[in-house]
Amino acid sequence: MSVVVERGPGETVGEVAEKVFHELEERHHFRLPRTAPSDLLEAVVLKVNYVAAFSWALLVLVVVFAVTLRYVFGRGSIMLEEIQWHIYGIGFILALSYALVTDRHVRIDVFAERLPVRSRGWIELAGLLFLLIPFCLAVILEAIPFVSRSWRFNEVSAAPGGLPYRWIPKSFILWGFTLLLLAAIARLLRVTALLFGWPRPKPAS
Repeated sequence: MSVVVERGPGETVGEVAEKVFHELEERHHFRLPRTAPSDLLEAVVLKVNYVAAFSWALLVLVVVFAVTLRYVFGRGSIMLEEIQWHIYGIGFILALSYALVTDRHVRIDVFAERLPVRSRGWIELAGLLFLLIPFCLAVILEAIPFVSRSWRFNEVSAAPGGLPYRWIPKSFILWGFTLLLLAAIARLLRVTALLFGWPRPKPAS
């Protein structure tokens, strides 16, 4: 399902993403109320992802340079290959939180979309409390010693001519899942606003 939203004069990327988010919620017939704390958490996620979005442009430049170097000048580079998958991995893992905030992740709504709004809210609540949030916490807790060990030993690539400082891309496991956890908490607050009236929902605009 594609959504086309025109960008108005002076609108930021975050504001356009917000419009896309509302359009998707309308199509899903599942519009969660907005709250002050969820808006704050979602703003953090969107701002970080706005900056991270430039990594995709950087990835394209690196790929073009690597292809030109290989097929025009006949020279390959392990370092460039590793830079490519490092950038891709960083961009992908950070974008997980953006997908949740903007509701662009894969949803299996064949049955749920026919249920009343509150029933869908209870399903969302259970999924967040018992699946997504525990999963994020488990990954973060496992990633801390994983990244710390890499940093302590100043891990480098095992490939000749590869990149040093392997702990830098590995650390984005922490940052990416921390952002995903913030996005999940923001959505949880919106679900509890729907089901229990807390936090206080904002007036519909």
